[in-house]
Order: sequence, then C-alpha cells, then structure tokens
Amino acid sequence: MDDISLEPISLNELLASVGKEVGVSPWRVVSQRMIDQFAESTDDHQFIHCDPERAKRETPFGGTIAHGFLSLSLLSAMTFETMRPLENCKMGVNYGFESLRFLAPVKTGSRIRTRFVLADVKVRPSGWVQTALGVTIEIEGSKKPALTARWLTLTLIKRQPEAA
Repeated sequence: MDDISLEPISLNELLASVGKEVGVSPWRVVSQRMIDQFAESTDDHQFIHCDPERAKRETPFGGTIAHGFLSLSLLSAMTFETMRPLENCKMGVNYGFESLRFLAPVKTGSRIRTRFVLADVKVRPSGWVQTALGVTIEIEGSKKPALTARWLTLTLIKRQPEAA
C-alpha cells in the first residue's frame, strides 16, 4: 500500500458526520494471485478459490471466486486509503461487527470498492472513540454488493490539556 496521508478529521467534524457517507474507496482488482496468497495464509484451499479449471467446470461462477473473508479483510486497506484519520489518534483497533452479510461472489479479476457511512460515534470517558461504520463492498458491474456490514472500531486519542 502506498503511503497515503489524508488530512486528519477533528472529533467535532466526526460527530457532525454521523448519518453521512464519509468516503468511497478507489477500485481495486481482486486477482488470482491475491486469492492464492490468502488461501495459503488461511489454509483454505477450497477448489472454488484455487482451481480455475475445476471452478470453471463445476461451479455456476464460471471460474474461481475470492474468499468472503478475503473481501472482508480488504476493508482495512480500503479504510486507510479513504477515511480521514481522527485528529490526535494514538492507535485504532477493530472492535467487531454487529452484522455481516456476504451477498454476491467476487469473481477473480473483478474490481471492488467500499462505500463508508458513519452510523454512530460514541466518545468514552477513557479516551476511546467508538465508531460504527456501515460498509458496502461493491463489485463493478454487479447490481448486488459483495458484502454489507456494520463495522465497529475503537480509536484511542491523546488527551488534550485543559485550557486554563
């Protein structure tokens, strides 16, 4: 991934963005090489992902498809290249998903992108900011998205000194 530096967003700007679309990632190609590397990393070598000839013969997809969890895992990269970081961010972590649905297969060679809608922000007294993002991974040329989810993240922000 290229070093992408997006202008940080203030906490007030983030709070004002609840309910709005806050980003659309660039398109990215899901290649067979990417699928094979994911299969190697996860030990999921099902033929629908890794055997183009057999997948062409024996599936309704016409060839191999990406693992659903590969598409899901690309959210991190698409977030970093699209979403403005929270000002004074020390670190961010995944908190989980409230919902996740895989709606359409991502065929090898397809282009995908993600739409991000900021559904909710909760500022915790501990300095953590919890966000809920509605994410939709679109497949170029497909009426149905690859997946939809409500993704929860936590960001730890540096506490600012109180004004005197």
